Amino acid sequence: MKKLLFLSLLIPLISQSQTDPRLYRIIDAVSAKRIEKDITILANFGTRHTLSDTVSNTRGIGAARRWIKSEFEKISADCDNCLEVFYQKNFIKKGEGRRIVKDVWVVNVVAIQRGTKYPNRFIIMSGDIDSRVSDPNDYTSDSPGANDNASGMAGTIEVARVLSKYEFESSIIYVGLSGEEQGLYGGKGLAEYAKQQGWDIVGILNNDMIGNIKGVDGVISNRDFRIFSEPVPPTETEEQRGARRFYGGEVDGISRQLARYVHKTTKTYMPEMNPMMIYRLDRFGRGGHHRPFNDAGFAGIRIMEAHENYTQQHQDIRVENGIAYGDVLEHVNFDYAKKLSAVNAINLASIAWAPPAPEKVEIGGIVEPSARLRWTKVDGAKGYKIYWRDTTSPTWDNYRYVGDVTEHTLDGIVIDNYFFGVAAVGENGHESLVVFPSGVFR
Repeated sequence: MKKLLFLSLLIPLISQSQTDPRLYRIIDAVSAKRIEKDITILANFGTRHTLSDTVSNTRGIGAARRWIKSEFEKISADCDNCLEVFYQKNFIKKGEGRRIVKDVWVVNVVAIQRGTKYPNRFIIMSGDIDSRVSDPNDYTSDSPGANDNASGMAGTIEVARVLSKYEFESSIIYVGLSGEEQGLYGGKGLAEYAKQQGWDIVGILNNDMIGNIKGVDGVISNRDFRIFSEPVPPTETEEQRGARRFYGGEVDGISRQLARYVHKTTKTYMPEMNPMMIYRLDRFGRGGHHRPFNDAGFAGIRIMEAHENYTQQHQDIRVENGIAYGDVLEHVNFDYAKKLSAVNAINLASIAWAPPAPEKVEIGGIVEPSARLRWTKVDGAKGYKIYWRDTTSPTWDNYRYVGDVTEHTLDGIVIDNYFFGVAAVGENGHESLVVFPSGVFR
C-alpha cells in the first residue's frame, strides 16, 4: 500500500519532466530542401522592395506576396482548410516617413491555424517579405534579399507546412510582413489590427535573417543563434516602474520571459544548438518587426543568426576591392535555416499545446525564512511550477512542481536572494510562459 502511494506521488513529478516525442518528429519534418526551393523562388522575383512593382507576375513585391498567399492556400488545402488565409493591409501616404517616397499599400500575408480550445489566443511566427539595396528608396534595382529576408519568410512557410499536420489548443499565426525596410510598417499595421480584433497574443517570434553562418568577423558557426528581447514593456506604468525599485524585475518583462522559454525549449529538444539570449531590443541602433508589437504591449522577440555579414545586407550587387557585395543565394546555408525554422516550430507547438499563463502572480515572505507565492487558477492547467533563479542568472534554473494548487510556500528559500515566477502546466506536460510576480502580499 505504501509503495502504491509512493508511485502515485511520483507519477505527476515524472510527467512534468518528460519530453514530448511529437516535438522530435516536428524537428525531423522540417525540410532544408523545401526551404531552399522557397528562398530561391523569392530571390528570383528580382526585387521585393515595398514600393516595387505590384502588377507583374514575375517581378516585384506584388508577385511575391501573391505567391506567398498561394503557398499558404496550398498548405490549407492539404490540411482540410485548416488555415484562414488573407491579406491585411494599410495605406501609407507619400512623405509619412523618409523612406515612403510614393503612396503605397503595405500588404501583409496572414495565415491563421485556429486552436481547438483557445481560438482567440495566438502565438505568431513572422518573416519579412520585402528587400532593399544600398539606397533604401531604390525600388527598381535588383534586390534578391536571399538571406534578408527570404530566409525568414521561407522558414515561416515551412513551419506552417509542418505544424498544419497537428491540432493545437491555441491558435498559431504564420505571417509575411511587408514594409520592414521602410520603417516597420507591416508590423505596425498587424499589431494595430490585433488590437482592433481583440486578439490575445502570447507573443511573436520574429525571424529576420536565419540563413547565414559566416560572419564578417571571420567566425563560422551553424549552431549559434541570437534571441533579442527587451527587458520590460514600454507600456509599463509609473507605478510599475516605481515598484521595480523595491521588488526587482528589471529584466523580467513579458518579452524576456518569451526569450527564456525559447532558450529552454531549444536546449531541451535541440541541445546541439547554442541559443544566445541578447539583453536588448535589437541590434545596436537597428530595428526589427517584433518592435511594433512590443510598442503595442505584446511580447515579442527576434530570432536570427549569430554571425552577420554586413557585405551581404542592404547592398547593391557588385564586386569592390575583391569583395562580392549583395544578398544573393550563394551566401545562404539552407541546413542552418532549417535548424532555426525547427527552433521556431517546436516553440510554437509547445506554447500552443500549453495552457494559458496565470493572469496574476503575487509573492510574499518579507523578513521570513521562506518565499510564498500565490496565483490565479488557469482553466486547463493540471498543475503549476514555481521557478526561481539567482538574481544574476539569465535563465530559470530551479523549479518545483507543486500540483493543482494556487498557493505554495518554498520553505528555506529566502525571498531576498532569488527571483521567482510561476508557470501553468497542462496534462500533456507543456508549460505556459513563466509569469513574474506583479503584486506583494503579507
